[in-house]
Amino acid sequence: MKPTILVTAGVLLVGAALVLPVHAQTAPVETRPANAADQQPEAADQTRAPQPGSSPDIAAQVVATDLPQLWSLEFLPDGRMLVTAKAGAMHVISMDGTVGPGLSGLPKVDAAGQGGLLDVALAPDFADTNRIFFSFAEPRDGGNGTSVASATLALDENGGGSLSDVAVIFRQTPTFDGRSHFGSRLVFGLEGELFVTVGERSDAAVRVQAQDLSSGLGKTFRIDQSGAAWPGNPFLDQAGALPEIWSYGHRNMQSAALDGEGRLWTVEHGPRGGDELNRPEAGRNYGWPEVTYGIEYSGAPIGDGVTATEATEQPVYFWDPVIAPSGMAFYDGTEFPEWENAFLIGGLVTRDIVVVHLENDRVAFEERVPVGARVRDVKVGPDGAIYAVTESRGGPSEILRLSRAD
Repeated sequence: MKPTILVTAGVLLVGAALVLPVHAQTAPVETRPANAADQQPEAADQTRAPQPGSSPDIAAQVVATDLPQLWSLEFLPDGRMLVTAKAGAMHVISMDGTVGPGLSGLPKVDAAGQGGLLDVALAPDFADTNRIFFSFAEPRDGGNGTSVASATLALDENGGGSLSDVAVIFRQTPTFDGRSHFGSRLVFGLEGELFVTVGERSDAAVRVQAQDLSSGLGKTFRIDQSGAAWPGNPFLDQAGALPEIWSYGHRNMQSAALDGEGRLWTVEHGPRGGDELNRPEAGRNYGWPEVTYGIEYSGAPIGDGVTATEATEQPVYFWDPVIAPSGMAFYDGTEFPEWENAFLIGGLVTRDIVVVHLENDRVAFEERVPVGARVRDVKVGPDGAIYAVTESRGGPSEILRLSRAD
């Protein structure tokens, strides 16, 4: 029997008999001073939204524990969980939390720093093809880079299985010898297109390429399932531009999900301050590193310290201090009607799930569900509950199931 943990008044209590409200109902979520205190948002609703009038009481059950450091989770049609481990393994976890042996057939990954085996997504026709897609930091001559591969998944009666027909369909270029900002999330659109989010590799010498349409650093890509540019991409016919690019000027996108209308939303890591919620649109420039909220880790301004220009898009919402986003889900389940049409975002630094309530594509409310550990991924389960992949820095992971406690 897995222990049940009650989320109460900002902490996790094991074996507690009393459940208290998760949040105060009126105070702003963020009360710490901003890192860039002199920066002002362009719109009043762009940061530090109020909390909703009420929040659900939540019980958190440990589904699986003592796992390797995980990076992502995807539900299979039968309710089992397919997870990726940063070091380069993939496992299937049964509905009772039993962890199967690592799947065979995975390519080598570069797991140093922020690299490793990253996101995994089922093909839209998975029920017929057993095809999956995954992103990873690929070791290459001269360094590494984010790549996307497809494979056929075959499971066996022992809870394990194999990948076959493994093929790298897309490579972020240029290759760079670094350990940071690989991204990456994979999201299938309504027409079967695949959105791929990546990072700009962090270092000052290369991060400027987020503004360069001939470079694959700091971009969102839209491709087909063979890795080719999707028809109608904004730079398909522009000389010198990569045809796979959907949007550019991004820093390090580790959160992505479709909303109820099938539109892509992302959250990217900012520097010290400046984590951004965006709805990337075709051909739009989201500013990094020329236009951004937040400051350098050293405390210095980023570039000229500009937060807005006519040529770049403003984030829908930003956080300063940061939440350090990773993993994101659009809630359309029945367990938490209060969260209908909200985004659930994993907070690595804040060690919680950030719930962002949207009204007319703006953030109306924000609340936090304390988890007490770094939240690497968030998914809505087939049962309508929330499943959170947690981790200790560099250490083991757990999977929590969050359900109503009332």
